[in-house]
Amino acid sequence: MSTETVTIDSLGAQGDGIFHASNGPVYVPFSLPGETLGIARVKNHGTIISYGETSPDRVAPACRHFGPDGQGGSCGGCSLQHMAKPAYNAFKRSLVVAALKSKGIDVAVGELIEAQPGERRRVVFAARRTEKELLIGFNQAESHHIVAIEECPIASPGILSRLDALKRIGTAIAANADPFRMTVIETPTGLDIAVDGLKKLDDRERRGVTEVVLSMRGIARVSFNGEIVIEPQKPQLDFGGVPVVPPPGTFTQATVTAEEAMARLTLEHVGKVKRSADLFAGIGTFALRLARVGQVHAVESDDKAVRALDHAARNTQGLKPVSVEKRDLFRRPLMVSELKVFDAVVFDPPRAGAEAQCKELARSTVKKVVAVSCNPLSLARDLSILTAGGYRVTSVTPIDQFLWTPHVEVVATLVKG
Repeated sequence: MSTETVTIDSLGAQGDGIFHASNGPVYVPFSLPGETLGIARVKNHGTIISYGETSPDRVAPACRHFGPDGQGGSCGGCSLQHMAKPAYNAFKRSLVVAALKSKGIDVAVGELIEAQPGERRRVVFAARRTEKELLIGFNQAESHHIVAIEECPIASPGILSRLDALKRIGTAIAANADPFRMTVIETPTGLDIAVDGLKKLDDRERRGVTEVVLSMRGIARVSFNGEIVIEPQKPQLDFGGVPVVPPPGTFTQATVTAEEAMARLTLEHVGKVKRSADLFAGIGTFALRLARVGQVHAVESDDKAVRALDHAARNTQGLKPVSVEKRDLFRRPLMVSELKVFDAVVFDPPRAGAEAQCKELARSTVKKVVAVSCNPLSLARDLSILTAGGYRVTSVTPIDQFLWTPHVEVVATLVKG
């Protein structure tokens, strides 16, 4: 390890400051462009040990657990709390601009739809039982060390106010000191808590969890490795007025604000079409909203998600027909011959994107497409495939769903002809 004084040149895609040494870039977490800092350096990683000239964009972090001097260690949940909002918003938008530019896509990128503190309805906690108590918090960056949290400005008050309840449930469920995860979703009917990472749950532990949950209010469900342990009442999400019961541990958008922004942009572009397809549909975030205006075919690879979507559609009045299909779109994308019946297609794939599906879409006659993505790089690749096939990008909107992190959602709209 060596110590040296450096000046930060730029911000990397993961939010770390970068200075360029003679042997390559060195990454310094919690730093900002233009700052002169004393760092301890190990290979290409630097740790701040002193501050010289700081950036005018530096602000005090919102949380005591943030940064190199955070309480209990540096919580790995956030990486950009030290950055003023205008510079932060510009950085997030620049990630999308740079990704599109890398694929030669020259289109205007809209302003970032901002996230606010306290909006996160889905939080994944790291937890581990100790001799004294249950540690619950977030892993330190690039470490298995759990930083036990006492506050979390990104989490919804409904989750944060129940930390003691989560500790009691985790204590009852954990038989040893093995680390595990607690995914908590705040729903209108109570918290939905999915525990995974532990190997088994015996009858004694199951009874203990049941007793703990029955002794408190506000817990809708506790599941273990996808199996329901106790469900005092079904957790429900609302997709444009359609109630959906999510399967245990299922994916949901992390904030209602971001979900509604994505849905609004999607519905505005699709308009009043007769028939649309929602690909990588999940539990129906877009499909069930689209069914207010036209027929929808929803395709998803996860069987439990398909069944939840289908149940919601069948039990909600006022929707147009919704058909569902369990299908792996990475291996078996909808072909051109199947796509010809749709006026619009919406796709929201995992981080890997939808390359195979976009190759079929590019050859299709579908008039309108909405591409939703949590990865600007894979989105840029997918858009390049579509534009090469005759589509024109009409809008690109970045959305901040994961506050104070380098992650950004994007909604892109396209038309053909």
